[in-house]
Amino acid sequence: MLLDADDSQLVLIDYQEKLMPAIHGGSEVLANALLLAKMANLMQVPVWGTEQNPDRLGQNVPELRALCDRTLSKMSFSAIPDGLLDCLRPPMPAVRQQGGNARSLPKHLQKPAAPPEPERPAIIIAGCEAHVCLLQTVLDLLDEEMEVWVVTDACSSRTERNRDAAFDRLASAGAELVTTEMVVFEWIRSCEHPAFKQMLELVK
Repeated sequence: MLLDADDSQLVLIDYQEKLMPAIHGGSEVLANALLLAKMANLMQVPVWGTEQNPDRLGQNVPELRALCDRTLSKMSFSAIPDGLLDCLRPPMPAVRQQGGNARSLPKHLQKPAAPPEPERPAIIIAGCEAHVCLLQTVLDLLDEEMEVWVVTDACSSRTERNRDAAFDRLASAGAELVTTEMVVFEWIRSCEHPAFKQMLELVK
């Protein structure tokens, strides 16, 4: 299955100024994250950022932060407890209050409404550290039955071993592992796309 820009959302986890110098291959990882974010803006794909404990680790790199529609501050390693799902899913529809009909079911017998499906179900995600905040966020998204694509060359950890262990575990859990160029070429699909030349300039 190919990625479709109209079905995609991009999540960028913790590319923070004080963290990136310690990340293995950090400059390349950040460059790929920037390419993804610029391409997402070009293709009108929503971009969500997160920052882990920004008072201690600083904000995301300014150029990347400027490309995000919204940046969430978080204290949990996974971004889910701090509101990421509210960005990815539309709000729940308002529940109509039942009148005083004796035949209506009591509350404890009423079936809870299922959460609405995302309007853009393909969650493309990348970030740092791969074995902590990225891993825990992706596993939580998979538990929520979301469709998750991890952009491996835009992710890393302080050590290669931790990064690679994260990828092994994520693949086993059901996440799709892709690269930055896979994502942007699949979003474009054709050399006749109006954004093809701009995409090539970003890739080169």
